[in-house]
Amino acid sequence: MFIDVANITLVSGRGGNGAVSFHREKYVAAGGPNGGDGGRGGHIYIQADDNLSTLMDFRYRRKYAAANGEDGGTRMRSGQSGADLTIRVPRGTLIKDKKTGRLLYDASDSEPFLLARGGRGGWGNKRFATPTRQTPRFAKSGQDGVLLEVTLELKLLADVGLVGFPNAGKSSLLSVISAARPKVADYPFTTLSPHLGVVRVDDVSFVVADLPGLIEGAARGAGLGHDFLRHIERCRLLIHVVDASAQNDTVNNYDAINAELAEYSPELAKRPQIVAANKADIWEDETVYQALAKRAAPRRVVAVSTATRQGIGELLNLAAAELAALPPVQVFQPETMPEPEIPDQRGFTIRRDDSAAWVVEGEWLYRTMRDIRFDDYEQRQYFDRILRRAGVFDMLEARGVAEGDTVKMFDLEFEYVP
Repeated sequence: MFIDVANITLVSGRGGNGAVSFHREKYVAAGGPNGGDGGRGGHIYIQADDNLSTLMDFRYRRKYAAANGEDGGTRMRSGQSGADLTIRVPRGTLIKDKKTGRLLYDASDSEPFLLARGGRGGWGNKRFATPTRQTPRFAKSGQDGVLLEVTLELKLLADVGLVGFPNAGKSSLLSVISAARPKVADYPFTTLSPHLGVVRVDDVSFVVADLPGLIEGAARGAGLGHDFLRHIERCRLLIHVVDASAQNDTVNNYDAINAELAEYSPELAKRPQIVAANKADIWEDETVYQALAKRAAPRRVVAVSTATRQGIGELLNLAAAELAALPPVQVFQPETMPEPEIPDQRGFTIRRDDSAAWVVEGEWLYRTMRDIRFDDYEQRQYFDRILRRAGVFDMLEARGVAEGDTVKMFDLEFEYVP
């Protein structure tokens, strides 16, 4: 089954906690703190893999998490960093933010891309030792990893795309010009998934994609075409395969496909295009071919037959000449977003609740309180100094707090004493 869109959740590793320990050795008095730092959480990388051609694997596994960092140890031993996670995707996969649709990365090159950075490890108590605080009994917790919900969207990397109505002969043409073997039969049916083939013309080679047949309304979601129009976007050249044996609809079919391409993307309507008038071996006369050539001008129209291989060499030579003059396959650039205003890292809010208590809240405050052991006097003093430096007490006094008022900070509750 060909799957070209998938939604997955990524979680990078959490950093390890710093350690609280003190040097203990016979005949060594007051050895001092020696708690080590926690290890870094594992990163998540995205890497293109040419051995993959579909996003099928992501249909069954939707969550990917990197390893957490280990906690720090005694004797200044740092925790081991969490193992990084590399997610392999087919070349040409776009990684987008699921909520905003913003493009994060185009997996078109071979280098791994850092998508989600692991959390930093917390500091051990050794780092908090000062001449006036020689025995710190606290350490920092590791930072949380990054949670990302992303959409993977595969856009095939092909130089040439075969487009046209169902049963125009696109799969037959691909089987003739390359080693690809898409399903071909002598009864009406349409290709259900894209196929790729490598074509060689003298010393030049290029990739051709056989895309599912389009029908009228494909750009608005009708038929299979809407799901696969995205794969045409990277093609540098289009070969428009037309069944020129249809006496009444050939020109109309040609116009209908071009209209669908233009409706889906105006850029596609301007893409270089060669018209392959197929099934030349069963033409009764060249009236239809001449009408098509007149309608398609100035585009080149080549009479071909996949059954007798008539015109195949001319078609490939034209395609090779066109590609030589065209720029490389398109690589989509990540969308730049305006830089958000950086909030105060020590921002907090103060409000009164129903019991008239003062409630102090803030993400920074929550992270700080996770590292404090309130049963330890020295840590309580350290927390008090942090609040004073951040201006929490000044703000409370400016709002009118009085001695004996109740102050709440998440799970902590105390009476205010100026």
